[in-house]
Amino acid sequence: MPHFVVDCSKRLLGIQDEESIITRVHSVVSATGLFEESDIKVRVHPFETCFVGGGREDFIHTFAWIMEGRTVEQRAALSKAIVSELAAMFPGLARIAANVAEFEKATYFNRAMM
Repeated sequence: MPHFVVDCSKRLLGIQDEESIITRVHSVVSATGLFEESDIKVRVHPFETCFVGGGREDFIHTFAWIMEGRTVEQRAALSKAIVSELAAMFPGLARIAANVAEFEKATYFNRAMM
């Protein structure tokens, strides 16, 4: 944890490949200093068919899930950093967004905690 899932229209992978997207998102998230680099997980989920804004328009949206405890300002800065990096990668793309949601410490569990 944290998890970053990048949803995008598959056509964008003709501009930047999945490895490039994963690497750049991982790098910008790591640079925030909010997480241990070894804990950051990034995945790309391309969609062959999608309908955006009433038609077939390319998009990229990063969904972030992090452990609770960061300030609103830190979470907002994280979203902005991700969008800024993706905008640099896709300068002609209008629909780029990110949002950050939090896990509750009380309800989070993973195998290492067994």
